[in-house]
Amino acid sequence: MTKDEKVKHWIELSDYDFETAIAMFNTGRYLYVGFMCHQVIEKIFKALYTKLKDETPPYTHKLIYLAQNGSFYDLLSEERINFVLEVEPLNIEARYTEYKERLLKRLTPSYCETLISKTKELQQWIKEQI
Repeated sequence: MTKDEKVKHWIELSDYDFETAIAMFNTGRYLYVGFMCHQVIEKIFKALYTKLKDETPPYTHKLIYLAQNGSFYDLLSEERINFVLEVEPLNIEARYTEYKERLLKRLTPSYCETLISKTKELQQWIKEQI
């Protein structure tokens, strides 16, 4: 695959995960809204990482790590960094029983709407950087 094909692939995966986040919201599966929003950001970050570095992104779910090592952390506003820090643990917490109860209390319909909105905004901004 060429670099552009790899970037396109990551973008398509990110878009698919965003659609899945919406589907999870529409069916009331709020735990997985958070998980999928993390996935959207992870994959769009990997698209930008590939574009900027022309190499395979590291196998990690750590969003800040991807931004720092992908040389685009400094492009993120403080507000975007704070949002990424808020979303980062949703990948792990959604997977483990001991975190699920606490997480479900936080992932209200209103919070999930905000999460989806901010995820879409960040995803779109990253696409513009690509």
